[in-house]
Amino acid sequence: MGANPPTILIVDDTPENLSVLGELLQPSYRVRAANSGRRALQIALGTPTPDLILLDVMMPEMDGYAVLAELRAAPATRNIPVIFVTAMDGTEDEERGLDHGAVDYITKPIRPSIVLARIRTQLELKQARDILHDQNSYLEAEVVRRMGENQLIQEVSIHALARLAETRDPETGKHLRRTQEYVLTLARALRDNPRFSGYLDERTINALAQSAPLHDIGKVGIPDHILLKPGKLTPEEWEIMKTHAELGSNAIAQAEADADKPVEFLAIAKLIARSHHEKWDGSGYPDGLAGDSIPIAARLMALADVFDALTCKRVYKPAFSFDDAYRIIVDGRASHFDPDVVDAFVREYPAFMSIAKMYAE
Repeated sequence: MGANPPTILIVDDTPENLSVLGELLQPSYRVRAANSGRRALQIALGTPTPDLILLDVMMPEMDGYAVLAELRAAPATRNIPVIFVTAMDGTEDEERGLDHGAVDYITKPIRPSIVLARIRTQLELKQARDILHDQNSYLEAEVVRRMGENQLIQEVSIHALARLAETRDPETGKHLRRTQEYVLTLARALRDNPRFSGYLDERTINALAQSAPLHDIGKVGIPDHILLKPGKLTPEEWEIMKTHAELGSNAIAQAEADADKPVEFLAIAKLIARSHHEKWDGSGYPDGLAGDSIPIAARLMALADVFDALTCKRVYKPAFSFDDAYRIIVDGRASHFDPDVVDAFVREYPAFMSIAKMYAE
């Protein structure tokens, strides 16, 4: 039985019965005895918790059924197996006991070999249940740990990709972080708006923030003489520059096709990469989408991206003041941007300014 023998609690109001059972069990088990239901419950709730209880049914004050009901009600004793011991031989009583949650039934006068065999069976079953329970708890903890690890790997990979795009476009240092925070701010501000609430649940908002840094990944495919040109682009160069939206979305679509099953943030990243230069009035690129046909994620990204471009110095322009940038965004309401997204920006403008300052170049 190992170093610590199992503890068995025997409950009976007759002293002779207790001593008979005690003598039978003492050699192999640690035995606790109680001569009333109340006392049995005290011992069961103490330490060590009994591994098994042999419970007399017919006792004054509190019978075995009442004791069993209380054992089942308390979390600490709920899983202790209980074997009823009784002089009654009616099958209804046996059924009633099993219905109330007893695991077995032994009739008096007891036969030692049967008692020992049934106790052994119930203890083995309990041990198996405990092992299974511990294993399940371990597995659940392991699943949580691995999910966290996967999440981390995913975030690091996205950032590595986004940084790769940055190495080609050196002026975007903390641009990724700022635009990510701007998008998150807009998404949270719009989640209760009936036009957006169906889409912007907690999960989607997280995936949105995660995929935002990939919006310009397509710039990797733009030739240096255009991407790094210190002045204004010619119309032909501008047409090539505009292809970064499609290049990015195609690359992400390719990654999606390689995955065995849909990856939520990739689906959103693809929409953002392709459509963050679309305009509310349909004058944007690459698809000339207008109004609600522009994906919500891309509408949020469009405003975040423009605000950041305006407030930062670029080779082709100086940085605008926050107030000028604010006015330009508000002027673009219902022409460049979704009106509700602009209204959210107006409400969250102080947050935009603090993000810009926190992640300044």
